[in-house]
Amino acid sequence: HLPGSIRAFALTQRGHGDSSHPAEGYRVGHFVQDLATFLDALHLDAAVLAGHSSHGLVSERFAIDHPDRTLGLLLIGTPPSLGDNKAATELFDSTISKLTDPLDRQFVSDFAQSTLARPVPQAFLETISRETMKVPARVFKEFFADLLQHDVSTELNEINVPVLLVWGDQDVIVSRSDQEALTAAVQDSQLAVYPGAGHSPHWEEPQRFASDLVDFVEGLN
Repeated sequence: HLPGSIRAFALTQRGHGDSSHPAEGYRVGHFVQDLATFLDALHLDAAVLAGHSSHGLVSERFAIDHPDRTLGLLLIGTPPSLGDNKAATELFDSTISKLTDPLDRQFVSDFAQSTLARPVPQAFLETISRETMKVPARVFKEFFADLLQHDVSTELNEINVPVLLVWGDQDVIVSRSDQEALTAAVQDSQLAVYPGAGHSPHWEEPQRFASDLVDFVEGLN
């Protein structure tokens, strides 16, 4: 869905997919450092960062820590923080903290489905589930536990680049008030609401998302 004018890279973070799976090192700060190392490897001084859900929080942290390397942020279903998010806390206490290897396939499938309010191609969902099954339980536990303690809400005003928030109005994890808090805290921000979409609007409406992404990136020039 992206034109050739957009040079895009999808980073598979440590502990995910076919990247290395060290015994530990899955806190927000580790992912931020990996992102900086990734840009170095590509010889990129700066980039527009896109992050979905919890990895949107990683992008926020990167923009705060590395303002000179951040051209813009595209945050999809991302809250200001997770510490005061009741649904996230309950998910960690009831499920994430109790995960063991190998992950339960039904749990992985059900969780992916729970982020949707509209159907997506079954083959796509199966790919998501297959990739998620590669993530060890310890990665989920360490990352999620750190996210619940990681609060950047008082630092969001330090983000001095344009920010596009993409949010589905049927999102059961991230609320409209979360998005309003972000737009209030970040001076140069705008909110794109996807009516009828859930927590993964970029999966549910890929064409609109690609169009919004292109408009946002081209508007930075």
